[in-house]
Parts: sequence; C-alpha cells; structure tokens
Amino acid sequence: MAPRDGSGEDAILAGLLREIAGRDEAALRALYERTAAKLLGLILRIQRDRSLAEDVLQDVYLRIWHAAGSYAPAAGAPLPWLCAIARNRAIDGMRRRSEVTMPSGEAGEAYWERLAAPGGGEDAILDRDALVACLSRLDPTQRDCVVLAYCEGWSREELAARYGRPVNTVKTWLHRTLAALKSCLEPGA
Repeated sequence: MAPRDGSGEDAILAGLLREIAGRDEAALRALYERTAAKLLGLILRIQRDRSLAEDVLQDVYLRIWHAAGSYAPAAGAPLPWLCAIARNRAIDGMRRRSEVTMPSGEAGEAYWERLAAPGGGEDAILDRDALVACLSRLDPTQRDCVVLAYCEGWSREELAARYGRPVNTVKTWLHRTLAALKSCLEPGA
C-alpha cells in the first residue's frame, strides 16, 4: 500500500473548488461529502452546540460557494483553506452570540419574565407563573427569538440578521420553540 501524502486528495479538492467557482452544484455536493465531517468536527470544537455548529456548517458551504473562485492553489492546499473558513465562521458565530443579549428589568429580572404582567385575578397570576416557568426551560437564544418575534413584532429576516442565522433556521427555531411552549403549557404537562 502506497503512503498517503494527501496530494491526490488535494488535487481532487482543488478540482472541485474550480468547478464550484463555475457554479457547479454537483461539485459543491461532492465537496460537502468529502469534507463536511472534518469541518463539522472543527466547528464543534469551537461552538460546542451541535445545532449551532450545523448552522455554521451551512454558512461555511454558502461562503465556499461564493468564494471558491478566490482559492489559489499556489497559496496552499485546499483543506487548510476550507478549515480557515470554517474556523472563522465558527468564531464569528460565537462573537455574535455573545453580543446578542436581551434587556433586563430594573430589578435584574429577565425581559421575558415581564411579558405576562398579571392583569387581575388568580388565573392571570397562575398563567404568568406557568409562562415564566416554561420560558425559563427554553434555550436562551431561541427563547429571546420567540419573545422578539411574538411580543415585539420582529420579522424573521430581522431575527436572522440579529442572530446571524439563515431565515430558515429562525423559522425552525420559532416553530420548535412554540411547540415546546405549547406542550409545556398544556394541562398535565
């Protein structure tokens, strides 16, 4: 068995990048199949959250689709170039996530805890407490996304820009988070 020096794989990846630069979708799929596991592993070491890492991975391949023409084989092997894109996107995602915070109340309470202000009667107080308890069980980013969408009227596009995620990811977050809230708020939950 001949030793593996990577030059054969480098040639394949470089060829795929050339084809992607020419807008060949099949080449992008082939590149994905060859590199996604490695790039996802790299992203996971930075992100630590699989769903966020998968979102970053999607963004990485979108970036590759747009930037494939800028890859210069003379500058180095293709895999380190791909890894640099993945690493940079993962770090950018971490920065965006740390910058996104919701305002807190005067007494330090979370913004979402003030949503269902009791308007009267024991039922309103119980409803508010149930809502706060259910909201507190959610992933903070997704919870804040739902609050901004349904209480502040933010569009999916605005949320996607704020959280640095694709619109379809935001739609999925909203759908799943609302389902989780519904399940939590149902009697007997």
